[in-house]
Amino acid sequence: MLGDSNKNAPFLFHNTDHIIITMQTQPIILASGSPRRYQLLTEAGFDVTVIRPDDAAEQLANSSGSPEQTVVNLAQAKAENVAQQVTSGIVLAGDTLAELDGQVLGKPRDRAHAKQILQTLRGREHRVLSGLCLWRRPEDRVLSQFDQTTVAMRDLSDEEIEEYLDSGLWQGKAGAFGLQDRLGWVQLVKGSESNVVGLPMELLAKMLEELNP
Repeated sequence: MLGDSNKNAPFLFHNTDHIIITMQTQPIILASGSPRRYQLLTEAGFDVTVIRPDDAAEQLANSSGSPEQTVVNLAQAKAENVAQQVTSGIVLAGDTLAELDGQVLGKPRDRAHAKQILQTLRGREHRVLSGLCLWRRPEDRVLSQFDQTTVAMRDLSDEEIEEYLDSGLWQGKAGAFGLQDRLGWVQLVKGSESNVVGLPMELLAKMLEELNP
């Protein structure tokens, strides 16, 4: 079950030894304002500099394809935006969305939309998709991939949903919910646990190896 890790070390994932070895010489420019992505990277030992992409970057991305292609396009648009602002280094960008029966569930527009999303997800399995893009400057070598995790949300009561909506924690989160927000609400069925938080660390390690053979 997600959320059962030690509260003092909430993001401990399987198979991280290789990640830690790989990343020691990998300073990262994180093209994201996500505190969770930053936390995952710094707890793994990365040297991280944050440069947030312009808001317009996502609007320029092509979101007309499959959920998998959409999340990759969004990550690449963010990485490109920040790569244009630096002369050297490895830019990392990510984007995350939830998908149920082919329907993309992104960030809620407002409370009513968040309620609709949570009512749709409760008691059902859905996929969490994360797109990653690494953009190395000055060579402009680009790698883009995605990861997916299947999770199951508990059959929440209307009262639980309303209490969560009152907290405001749903704002800015794909699928209107954050794994860390309520323990026991979501169970991992298949895939990467860190992917649910928005940064699949296992995939990142593989991509860094490919970027720097």
